[in-house]
Amino acid sequence: MSELVIPMTADYGALELKKNYQKYFSRGLVIAMAFHMLLVGAYWASVYLAKEEPPVRVIKVLKYSELGPPPSIAGTSAVAPAVSVAAPVAKPSVGIPVPVPDAEVNPEQTFASQQDMSQNVGPIGEGAGSGTGVEQVIEQDVKIEEDDVPPPAFVPFEKEPTIIKKVEPVYPELAQKAGLEGKVIAYLWIDKAGKVRDVKIIKSDSEVFNQPVIDAAKRWQFTPALMKNGPVAVWLSVPFNFTLK
Repeated sequence: MSELVIPMTADYGALELKKNYQKYFSRGLVIAMAFHMLLVGAYWASVYLAKEEPPVRVIKVLKYSELGPPPSIAGTSAVAPAVSVAAPVAKPSVGIPVPVPDAEVNPEQTFASQQDMSQNVGPIGEGAGSGTGVEQVIEQDVKIEEDDVPPPAFVPFEKEPTIIKKVEPVYPELAQKAGLEGKVIAYLWIDKAGKVRDVKIIKSDSEVFNQPVIDAAKRWQFTPALMKNGPVAVWLSVPFNFTLK
């Protein structure tokens, strides 16, 4: 039986090993990169081939003459209704103009032009005939409508409302007998005159306190909130405490 003999050079050492290591490492890295690029290319090729082509839409343009008559509602063939021709209408008779005697015409009478008629608006309020009456009525109506609309939740102001008249809510008798205490937070709509126009309950420990708070808050009076030296309507949050003494 023959033995396998591997020739070994006597001068093979660390330098040759390092040289062969760098050579084979570079080859392996190139092969690994090529393999990964081949896998990535195969993946994207499969994704591209799996895409469905968008459906082809065919649009046919028809001429108006090819549509034909519209279908009848009753399901029958559409037939144009017969138009009855009436007898010719006689011409209206024209009266004969009669001249007006000169004695009946006032020589001092003048007729207003269209410009004069546009300036005269009639007796509406003060300043009738100059147009100011209508403007005053319109401005007053607009002001009333604005005052009737509640303000938004947040209105900027420079000076907040100050309490002038404060009315304490009536302690409910039922709550007194039951020894019930609580706190109510109300939202007050204060108009430009400082009056409370509406009251909304934000938070309440018990519903038995809500109505007394609403009745008392509507009787409060404030100095209005000011913004640029002018009053503004705002919402103000006010707490009410019910405590047994």
